[in-house]
Amino acid sequence: MLNKHLRRRDVEALTGLSRSTIYDMMDRNEFPRPVRIGRRAVAWPQSAVDAWLAARPETSRDRA
Repeated sequence: MLNKHLRRRDVEALTGLSRSTIYDMMDRNEFPRPVRIGRRAVAWPQSAVDAWLAARPETSRDRA
């Protein structure tokens, strides 16, 4: 199966994180890095973002 790739705005919407938070977390190796999909374009494999979301601790809001 082909892995879908998400552009930054899609990653922001899916995770609820801002652009600066995503890049700060990448610098601390706490968020997956994107892959190059073109000369000047990057995207995140959806499987990597989904795995990151699944590994996040559950919050009290998630249980409500």
